[in-house]
Amino acid sequence: MVLVGASGAGKSEWARARYRAQEIVSSDDLRGVAGSGRHDLDATDDAFALLDRIVAARAGRGLTVVVDTLGLEADRRRGYLAVAREAGLPAVAVRFDTPAELCRTRNAARDRPVPAPALAGQLRRAGQVAAELDGEGWDLVVTIRADTPETAAAPPAPAAVPATGDRQVILQVSRFPWGDDPSGWLTEVALAADEAGFAGLALMDHLIQIPQVGRAWDPIPDSFTTLGMLAGLGAGLRLGPLCTPVTFRPGGVIAKAVATLDVLSGGRAFVGIGAGWFGREHEVHGLAFPPPKERLDELERAIEIMRALWASGTKAYSGTRVALPETTSYPRPTGRPEIVVGGSGDRSLRIAAALGDACNLRTDDGFDERLAVFEKHRDRTGRDVAVTVLDLPIVGSDRDDVWRRVERSRGNAPAAAYARKHHAATADRTARRYRELFDRGVRTIFVAVQDLASPDDVRALAPIATP
Repeated sequence: MVLVGASGAGKSEWARARYRAQEIVSSDDLRGVAGSGRHDLDATDDAFALLDRIVAARAGRGLTVVVDTLGLEADRRRGYLAVAREAGLPAVAVRFDTPAELCRTRNAARDRPVPAPALAGQLRRAGQVAAELDGEGWDLVVTIRADTPETAAAPPAPAAVPATGDRQVILQVSRFPWGDDPSGWLTEVALAADEAGFAGLALMDHLIQIPQVGRAWDPIPDSFTTLGMLAGLGAGLRLGPLCTPVTFRPGGVIAKAVATLDVLSGGRAFVGIGAGWFGREHEVHGLAFPPPKERLDELERAIEIMRALWASGTKAYSGTRVALPETTSYPRPTGRPEIVVGGSGDRSLRIAAALGDACNLRTDDGFDERLAVFEKHRDRTGRDVAVTVLDLPIVGSDRDDVWRRVERSRGNAPAAAYARKHHAATADRTARRYRELFDRGVRTIFVAVQDLASPDDVRALAPIATP
């Protein structure tokens, strides 16, 4: 992003209101590094040499770069544009259309004003820039018009997540840093989720902590035992696993567990279900881990068994994939637990369209393609199957906090790539992204933040939990 405007146009103030200090590369600041201060004109050449190196280094790593110079020289702008193109980054020019008199007023109030003849030349040049920018090939040219200092610096108001229909956000807990008080930690996290406005709470269902989340020796409790405890808290949260594998919980056992959870929670249970994928947890616990086709066959059978055991009556059941001598299984669910089918392969998506109440997709790379495939399968079935998503974001209070969290979590991954994969953003921007997902037809967003450690972390997510 290249800022373009005369001295006093409000460029630096505008940038500081929106971007982290590390993202802004200022020629004035670099004069202070290379010379005796921000206004040491003798250090200009050295300052711009440093600026060019920093811009190239950040762009090469895929990081945000805001170039805070006058931006009035066409050759320099084209140089920055070439850097962006080589790095594969979008290139934006931000032109400040600030009245000349306001620029002069601001300039006069500075400790070291720009000489009046120099400022007059900048203002003349700024008036010519608009036509040049349109022909230089920028991906976007933004014009900032300001009549007062306040409007020049005010950030845009964030968009809120809408409260339309049954759109909802559910917190998924996947890490359990509970210290010496497991039940106390779980209770406080669940109550904080209810206080923050989340519609529900989901737990991962694994026998060993998965490498994408933590270390193998980190605690990960049995999901249904834990959900049963949380059902007794009296909060209004929907509760369920996301996702329980049919490889170590057969369909009949899942049906019994979910029905019990639904009764204990007053009809607030749901169940995410999948074919299983983590071979290590099966080997360690002495469980078979069949090939994919057999696991997906079992997923189809499990869903059919669950629906049979939740239906009224106790008569025998004979279906497409399953035959049961009777369907005696009490208690029956209080409500109608939603069956959310997880998985990204073509057959998983077909199963979700044909048998599930919802299809759960990850919001990482490939989301658009998976959604399109699922929608085609759903159209063929003619069934009303909802789309839910699992989002694994990094959410911070401001841009500095976001990047602190990225640095803490990324390990050896490049910062920009990690941030992009995990949609690193402030809570307000994450809420805006959730609105876009809802507008695309997503009904429920399961959100599992990467570094949730305490009830306070949950409360800080209120902007993305509450419409």
